This record gives sequence, C-alpha cells and structure tokens, in this order.
Amino acid sequence: MKKNLLFALGLCLSMGSFADNHTVCSPDGKLMLTVNNEGGHPSYTVSYDGVEVFRPSALGLTADYGDFTQGMKLVKVTEKRIQVSYDMTRTKRAHVSYGANQLTLDMVNAKGFPLQMTFNVANNDVAYRYTLLRPKSETPRCAVIRSEASGFNLPDDARTFLTPQIQPMTGWERTKPSYEEEYRPDARLTDKSAFGVGYTFPCLYRIPNGKADTWLLISETGTEDYPGCRLSEYEPGKGYHVAYPQPGENNGVGSEYAAVPLPGSTPWRTITVGHSLQPIVETTVSYDVVEPRYEAKAEYKPGRYTWSWILWMDESCNYDDQVRFIDVTSKMGYEYILVDALWDTQIGYDRIEQLSRYAQSKGVGLMLWYNSNGAANDAPQGPRNVMNNPISRKRDMAWMQRIGVKAIKVDFFGGDKQQTLQLYRDILSDANDYGLQVIFHGCTLPRGWERMYPNFVASEAALASENVYFTDYHAKREAFELTMYPFTRNAVAAFDWGGVLMNRYMSKDNKSRHQRFTGDIFEMATAITNQTSVNCVALTPDALATLPAFEIEWLRQLPTAWSDLRFLGGYPGKYFAVARQTTAGKWYAAAINADPKPLTLTLDLPMFAGKVVKVYADGPKKKGSSWLTPGMKQQKVGRNGRLMVTVQPNGGVIVNE
Repeated sequence: MKKNLLFALGLCLSMGSFADNHTVCSPDGKLMLTVNNEGGHPSYTVSYDGVEVFRPSALGLTADYGDFTQGMKLVKVTEKRIQVSYDMTRTKRAHVSYGANQLTLDMVNAKGFPLQMTFNVANNDVAYRYTLLRPKSETPRCAVIRSEASGFNLPDDARTFLTPQIQPMTGWERTKPSYEEEYRPDARLTDKSAFGVGYTFPCLYRIPNGKADTWLLISETGTEDYPGCRLSEYEPGKGYHVAYPQPGENNGVGSEYAAVPLPGSTPWRTITVGHSLQPIVETTVSYDVVEPRYEAKAEYKPGRYTWSWILWMDESCNYDDQVRFIDVTSKMGYEYILVDALWDTQIGYDRIEQLSRYAQSKGVGLMLWYNSNGAANDAPQGPRNVMNNPISRKRDMAWMQRIGVKAIKVDFFGGDKQQTLQLYRDILSDANDYGLQVIFHGCTLPRGWERMYPNFVASEAALASENVYFTDYHAKREAFELTMYPFTRNAVAAFDWGGVLMNRYMSKDNKSRHQRFTGDIFEMATAITNQTSVNCVALTPDALATLPAFEIEWLRQLPTAWSDLRFLGGYPGKYFAVARQTTAGKWYAAAINADPKPLTLTLDLPMFAGKVVKVYADGPKKKGSSWLTPGMKQQKVGRNGRLMVTVQPNGGVIVNE
C-alpha cells in the first residue's frame, strides 16, 4: 500500500509537467483526477486506488456569447491546498475538517473569452465548477449559460441506483417534477430511464471490481441563483452529462437556462468515491465547498413534531383535532406540531392565534403549512398566493412571529428553473428575518442549504411517508425505500421523510384500510437511520394509548441533533445499519432490513465496548399474527465492541445505553 501511495503521489507531480495534461490527487494519494485539453476539447478522468472511475469525460459549457467546449487554450495553472474547519447543528456531523488539493485552470476559448475551471480533490470527494470571467474588453458583463458538457463516463460494467426525472406538469394536480419517483437498484448503464428525460440527483453507481466493488455518488451543491440540474440519459461512449430543467417546468414560465453576472460561477458538481459505501454515507462534500449566506436571526432548535394529516388527512385540519395532537405532543415532551394544509379556511387566522396560545401553554410550538404558489401548478390547498409574493409573504411571516409560530412547511413547487430556485432562497431569507425555520415538500433536492441557510431544516424530495398511507403498494415497499435513501437522497442532504409511523393501520381508527408492513422497532429505528434535525413522529392519540410502555419511553427521548456518525453496514434497498452520536455525546445504533429473510449482523460498536446496553428488536411474527413482535432486553457488549443482532424482514434493531 505504501508503494502504491508513493507511486500515485509521484504520478500526480509528474503529470503536471505536460502542457495540456494536469493531475491533482487527494491528500492520501488514492483519488486522482486528470484534466486533458487535447485538441482544445477539455476532458477529465478519475481513478480511485488504481481503479478507473471515469473514462475521458467532457468538460465545458456553452454560453450565449461563446462556446467553451472546443477550441480551448490553457493559459494558467494554479495549485494550492485547501483546509477548512466548520461547525453545524443540522447535519450528520457537527464538526467538519475539510482538506483538499485544488487545481485551477484558466482557459480561453477560440474568441479569447476566459473560463476558469476549479477542481477540489479530497480523500474521497471531488468537487468542480466553472467560473465565467469578465473579458478584457469588459463586455459582456452578464451571460446566459445554455448548456453544460460536464460528463460522467463510467466503465461499461457499472451498475446504477437511480431515480428518474419526469416530464413537467404531470402527476397529481400537475405538480411534478417533485423528485418523487421510484429508485431502480442494480440496473445497467444502458437501461433507459422510466420517462426518457434523465435522472435526478443524487446518482449512485457500483463498479464491480472483484472482491471490493467501487462505489460512487454524483450530485451537485451550492445552488441558489442557478437552475437545479440533473443527469441526462446515458449515451454509450460518452456517459451522462449535466442537463438543465425542461422548458415546461413552472407551468412553462421562465427560462430553463442560467443567467449569471460576470464573473459568475456554476454550482459545484460533486463526486464521492470509495471501495465501500462508508464514504457515501458519511460524506460532507455538500457542505464543504459552500459558505453561509447570512447569520441566524434566532436560535433555531432541533426537535420532534407530530402531524395529524399523515393519517387523519385533510379533515383533521380543524381546531379540535389540532388540540388533541397538541396534547399528545406535550405529553411526549416534543417541541412542535405541524398544522397542515387548509388551516386558513378550516381553522382561520384568528383561531390559529388562539391555537398557538394554547400550544405555547403546553410547551409546544406551531409549524404552519403553506402552498408555495398560485401559478406554477394546480395544487388547490391553501394558503395559496402567499409564499410566492414577497409582500404577502412578509405580511404573514410578521404575523407568525407575533403569535409565536416557530416554523413553516412550504409545498408544491414548480420545478428546477432558476426563478424557482430563487424562490426557495427568498423564502428562506425572509423567514430568517422573522425567526422561522423552514421545511420544503413537493420540492427539489437541497443543495448545501443546511450550511448556506441556518434556518433551513430539511426537504422531502423523495417518495415519502404519505405514499405509505396512500397505497398498499408503497406500504409494502417502505423497507426498500428506507434502506435506499441513506445511500442516495439522505447522503447529501437532510431528509423530511415525514413520520415515524406507529399506527398499525393506515387510518384514523387504526383498524381499517391497509396495514403497515414494518415492525414497530423498524419504525423507531428510522428516527436514527434517517437524518434530519426536526423529526416527525406520526403519533396519533389512539396509537399512543395502545403502544407498549417501553416503546413510549424510547419515543419520548428520541434524539434529533447529531454530532457524529459511523457507517456499520448495508446495501442499497436491502439493509442499512448506522451509529450516530448526539450532541450530548450519547450513541445510538440502528439497523433496518428490507430483505425477505432474517439478517444476522455483527455490529462494530467500540463506543459500547464492555457496557450493558438496551437492545430493542422486532422478533418473528407469532403464529396467526400479521405483526412482528417488538421487544427490549439488556445485553452486555463484548470487550471488543462487537454485538451480534438479528434483524427480521421489515424489522429493525436499536442499541443504546
């Protein structure tokens, strides 16, 4: 290994001596990126520990005033070491020390217009972006970027774990795309996407490599005044490229292109690579290369919230039912309750003030739902025509601040065009002025927003818990979906799944409609396997009255703010195991299983070595029962820190002191 490392470092140094071929390596020498400008066509390759990750993949972009994909000439090369440390409260790791080697290439196109390419290479992460510089002629001073050549050309035998983009103005009330399509595991590169318009970020791949496969995750970060991008369909020999929004998004209003001032930069394209899934699960690259955009105007506290709508639906958005849920929230010691859509008509602004006073008397803060728009799609629920209008938005936010509302959930966005991404930014910025936290649903993927915007909590941007309610099909696939997201959606941003579901049946009476197919401990474990700082626990008054005492006790102390994590094992769509440390220093380990057979795992838990721990586990179904049998026992962990557990199909295990 030492010889390989020295060889890689030497190669990094030697390759820089060629005029149009420049290489930068990670600090540990394993991850290597080489940029080539043969024939004036810039491209790059990536290898990890000697394994080819990307074959020659295109670089460059096309703007309204010039083509930066061909006829390019390199005029300056800059190399430097990047070392950044920062602290956060809303992500998987509270303190991050980011070290990378940076390569910056200043180039000009055939007309002499400048373009800068910047590449950061960390031990398991690559991030790169383009900066259009102002030309010597001083004009143009602004530009429209029409396309990016940015390519990702994987080896032919790579397997994919992707979710497709969908055509605009489709789905319920024409609200798509909303990043709510199904993942397909272990597919071939050449398989077409479900809708023929590419794939949403993040995109996960497995490259077979004998005993140790190589995994990589592609995404983007730092998007605030730029369109949200995706990957195109796969093209043999070229791979994927970065694609912009579809013209029909946002009801056809606005451009699918990117308008930028000069100088102006694109978002960072990110690539995470490793010989296991650990770097994928533990990466912080989404936050490493962005900066905070403003200071927090209030102390935004992590917490837990209840939510009547997920099981009681629209009819529950009335004053009396919300009082019942406030009482449950208070009894559990939770911080928030989400009052969902239609409160403006079924409760009204005046009674919301009364409800907020009652909630505060119980130690609970209100979160209020809003529609994001009035013109982007047909979503009918109110309040509408508020969040898309800065005058109305600030009026309601000032009112919420006055009556003690703590957060908003904004739903039903119109796609990924630049003006829609600007709306997210503007809502977050205004909300911060009034001390409000923000959750987004029916929305795009967050792209570094936890660090950029201190009042951003999480987004949905996936097939989430409401689908478990809506259909028996998704109820049966819940375990698959929740063992896929830690390696994809939740690996790059906080995830509002929308409910630790403790009802046995998906109904208000907890007796009718289809059942929940996962075990109680599985559901509780998802509070650990999913990462978000304000977590939903879908406890209804009736379910609370029927749960075993040990489950209620655990749910009362359910943590949400994490300082560290350790990936323990898993495979996308099959199982996932992780340990997380709270900001108070307490460790929790959890595992969930989507496989049809029981899974025996040996968990490496050095933090529990030699200690007596509580092990919560779903046991096998008793004869004649439709339900796994939840239980809790105390068990001593060996001095080597290893603990063997069995995770039932659709079941879970939790370990904590």
